Amino acid sequence: MIYADNAATTRMSQTAIQAMLPYLDKLYGNPSSLYAFGQQAREALEDARERIASCLGCEAREIIFTSGGSEADNQAILSAAALGARKGKKHIISTAFEHHAVLHTLEQLKKQGYDVTLLDVHESGLITEQQVADAIREDTCLVTVMYANNEIGTIQPIAEIGAVCREKGVLFHTDAVQAAGHLPIDVKAQQIDLLSLSAHKFHGPKGIGALYARRGLALEPLIRGGAQERNKRAGTENVPAIVGMAAALNEACAGMEATSTRLRVLRDRLIAGLDQIPYGELNGDRTQRLPGNVSFCFEGIEGESLLLLLDDKGICASSGSACTSGSLDPSHVLLSIGRPHEVAHGSLRLTLGEDATEAQVDEIIAAVTDVVSYLRGMSPFWRDLMNGKRPHVFAE
Repeated sequence: MIYADNAATTRMSQTAIQAMLPYLDKLYGNPSSLYAFGQQAREALEDARERIASCLGCEAREIIFTSGGSEADNQAILSAAALGARKGKKHIISTAFEHHAVLHTLEQLKKQGYDVTLLDVHESGLITEQQVADAIREDTCLVTVMYANNEIGTIQPIAEIGAVCREKGVLFHTDAVQAAGHLPIDVKAQQIDLLSLSAHKFHGPKGIGALYARRGLALEPLIRGGAQERNKRAGTENVPAIVGMAAALNEACAGMEATSTRLRVLRDRLIAGLDQIPYGELNGDRTQRLPGNVSFCFEGIEGESLLLLLDDKGICASSGSACTSGSLDPSHVLLSIGRPHEVAHGSLRLTLGEDATEAQVDEIIAAVTDVVSYLRGMSPFWRDLMNGKRPHVFAE
C-alpha cells in the first residue's frame, strides 16, 4: 500500500506513542486532583503546554487544549466575534476557501446579525494582504485566513496579513491545522492573535488539538462545567493525547527543514509526472504550497471513480478534504479558484508523508495515468469533448 493522504490524517509516530504509554497505564491520575498522584499528571500536562508553546513562539499560558482543529476554530471565531460585539463591531473578513469549521461558524454568526466578507481567491489559490487591507472597515472585529489550504496546499502571506491587522487594530486568527509541524510558525513575529492546530496532522493522536490565544484575549468557553484550562474549556484534560501531541509537534519541528527539503523534491517530481496527462491541470500555485501537497483536476472523469480504482491499485488518495468526502457536491475550494463544476468533480489530492520514496512517486504517476485513461475510455462526456461537441477547459 502507498499512503498518499497525509492531509487527511497521519500515522502516529513512535515518539508520540511511547510518550503516551505511561499516562495510559501507570500515571492515569486526574490532573485536577490535589494529591501527588494527580499532580504527576498535572506536571505532564504543563510540560506539554510548554513544549507546544516553544514550537509556536508563544507563552505556555497562551495555549488552550481542545478536541482538535474544528473546536479550536469555533472557539477562536466565536470569542473574537463576542469581543467585537461588545465594542459595537460585527464585521468579519475571511476567504471563500476556508475549511468548513470556519465557514459554517461564520454562517452561524451571520444569522446573529454579523456581516461577513469572504475575499475572492486568485486562480493560483492565494490572497494578498492588500485584499485584506482594502476589506477592513471601522466595524471589523476579526480577520480569519487559513495558513495553508487543506485541499490545494497553497500557503498564504500570514505575516503580511498579521501586520495589516495589527496596524488596523483588528484581531487576526489563522487555521494552521495543515501548517503546524510542516511550516515554521512564530505567532509573535507573524502578529497572529489566535491560531488553531490539530495533532493528527503531524503524527500525533486524533481527537486532540490546541488553540493559541494571545495573552489578554478573553475566550468564550464552548464547553462549560469545570475550571479546567483556566475556565476556558471545561472537562478533564486528555493527558495521554496531550503528551503525545507535544511529543509529535516537537519531533516534527526539529526535523522540519530536512523533511520539507526532501518532500519538495518528491512533490515536484509528482507534479511533473502528472503534468504529462493531457487535459489535466495543477490546482494552486506551483511553489507557494505545502511541501507534500499535489492537487490536480482532470477533464472527463469523476473523482470518486478515480479514487476507487487507485485504491484497487493499493494507493490511498482523496479528492479533497476528508471532512467532506461523503458529499457529492464539487469542492468549494476548487470552485473558489475558478474551476467549473464538471472539472472540479474530477479532482485528485495526493499528500506525501515523510517516508515517501521516488519509487512510490513513480508508481503513483503510472497508476494515475493508467486510471485516468481507462475512465476516459468509458466516458460519454469525454467522447463529446474529443469529438468537439463540448469545449475543453484545459489545454492539451
